[in-house]
Amino acid sequence: MNTSTHDFVTVDMRGLKAALVARAQAQRVSVSVLVRGAVARDFGLQVEAPHEQVHAQNRSVSKGASVKLSIRLTEEEARQLAAGARVAGLSRGAYLSGLVANVPVLSAGGGRAEHIAALFTSSAELSTLSRNVHRLTALLRQSNVEPAKAYREMLDTLAGDVRRHLELVSHVLAELQPRNRGASTSNHSNR
Repeated sequence: MNTSTHDFVTVDMRGLKAALVARAQAQRVSVSVLVRGAVARDFGLQVEAPHEQVHAQNRSVSKGASVKLSIRLTEEEARQLAAGARVAGLSRGAYLSGLVANVPVLSAGGGRAEHIAALFTSSAELSTLSRNVHRLTALLRQSNVEPAKAYREMLDTLAGDVRRHLELVSHVLAELQPRNRGASTSNHSNR
């Protein structure tokens, strides 16, 4: 719940509106932020920057709570953000959070859906292997050797198939998890 109060003033800009709007756009802030800063400077007052205001408002908010954030982007940047989120199969907020958290698959340009699809496919293949091993075990318990011979090739490649699945899972999970910027920096310096 937002408990802050706002004081609104309507001002006749007398021809200055276009310049005011252009300056706000150039600085990528709202007209209100620009006007507040100008008035504060004129009065000799200290005004918090917008990012400091957000930080101050969030001091009492728990770490996991979400806050609404408004940002200014060019039309092209907004299109790129929407397109990236769509490709990743995420909301714009979740996509932007992933970029901020340095999730590799998002930072590399999308591909989240492809990673998850590959994981599902590999898991389905592993499930088939599991059913085949169960069937083979049942045949061997019944001393049904001839039908069990059909599973010989599967047994020869079983260890490699499981290893490939685990490597894929490891890679996909690594690409979908945020990277700790400090750890990745120290890892690169140790190489």
